[in-house]
Amino acid sequence: MSVVVVAPNGTARLVEEAKRIKQIKARGHVPPACGDGIGEAPARPAFRLFEPQQFYPDGAGSAVKPAGYRGRKAMRMLDAFDKMEAQARKSLFEGYQKEVGRAYGVLFEKLDAAGVRCSSVEVLSQASGGGGGEYIDALLADRRRLDEMQRRIGSGAALAVRRIRPSARNKVGLISDRALVDMVCVQGLTLTEALRRSGWAAEGQRPNGKHVKALRCALLESLDRMAGGNVKNRVQSHHSGAMPVVDASQWSGTRKKGD
Repeated sequence: MSVVVVAPNGTARLVEEAKRIKQIKARGHVPPACGDGIGEAPARPAFRLFEPQQFYPDGAGSAVKPAGYRGRKAMRMLDAFDKMEAQARKSLFEGYQKEVGRAYGVLFEKLDAAGVRCSSVEVLSQASGGGGGEYIDALLADRRRLDEMQRRIGSGAALAVRRIRPSARNKVGLISDRALVDMVCVQGLTLTEALRRSGWAAEGQRPNGKHVKALRCALLESLDRMAGGNVKNRVQSHHSGAMPVVDASQWSGTRKKGD
């Protein structure tokens, strides 16, 4: 038997409905550190707080100081890197790897929204020369940056995945390096979701841990190539037999809490 609550204005509501509405509003709660400039949004996905920073004059040089409006913090939606590290409860990627992956996603989405995702550099150059202005020049520069990053990714199959015996792959197709980077950095899929999307595991089924590990090694190598050759103290993976392994001696200078 349901209990009905009658409000002062005569409107009757079920207690269960009131609880449901309260839970929905709680999901849209904005942390006090962000101030009242951000509205409550129950449909907002998971997020994390960060403190905007900026260079300010400091004597003869400059110093990094908080730059939030009235000292407030800002919100950033969780991406695939955040979700994977939250699930693992430890750091899985180096800072530069996450930065280059996020930069790739921003460039891809920016050019896609501008309608030049499939445009050639020659077409953009002609538009710029014909009086397209600074906007076309900026798009041209972004297109070249994205092309360079995709060139570094390569067009082959992910090496770590390819090393797994066919009998252990459940007779599914290989995941290319480019497809892997796009799924994680653009579509926001975790490695587990990427394996399900590619048919390596049924919906609701937990993927094989060896497949997840191999895919992570392939992603790390792709992000390293995207970052270029001037990367210090990065962990290099190599392959021995059917499964990729990591040289334990390389962790001496990069070990993180929880490893």
